[in-house]
Amino acid sequence: MNAVANPAMASKGRILVVDDDRLVLATVTHGLAQAGYEVIDADNGDDAILLAREHRPQLALLDIRMEGKSGFDVAETLRDAYGIPFMFLSAFSDEATLAKVQQLGALAYLIKPLEVGQIVPSVEAAFARLRTAEPARPAAVAPGAAALGDALADPVPLAVGVLMHRHSLPRGQALQRLRQLAAEQRLEPAAQAERLLAAVEELSRSGS
Repeated sequence: MNAVANPAMASKGRILVVDDDRLVLATVTHGLAQAGYEVIDADNGDDAILLAREHRPQLALLDIRMEGKSGFDVAETLRDAYGIPFMFLSAFSDEATLAKVQQLGALAYLIKPLEVGQIVPSVEAAFARLRTAEPARPAAVAPGAAALGDALADPVPLAVGVLMHRHSLPRGQALQRLRQLAAEQRLEPAAQAERLLAAVEELSRSGS
């Protein structure tokens, strides 16, 4: 558990980073500190909650699948007990995970592998949105993407993520498949994306 900051610049904000992969944790922590953030890190959910209570970060970046408390468990506590907004960084993009991310109200969902140079812009966008008190909207970011955007207003990115997982497709081919499905149904891609996401949500409800 460490608090890391770059002494050469004023802090842009305090962020809690949680990941049970020590290499990922060290890399992301160092990168965010170099970008000007004060970073508090933890490699498990229990320590993350204790650190959040003590330091009250302005944002948390959470891995999902960890020993003990999962990132979802931590997110619920941060949201309900401390009002701390959060983002997820995970290697998993299955439909149940995406549905849970939406349900929790994450500011963003970043899918590994991502380099720190791709994560920092998403963190910066999240802080900018928090400073303007814009209501939180879940976002899905496919591998290699960096911007948060209006992912909930535009369902296409999330639907692309679903297709990537379901059919083991790279991002470009998943987008092409979505457009093909839309053309077959004589729909706009956004409308087809909404139908796909509605089906995912229905499956999630029926499986719960």
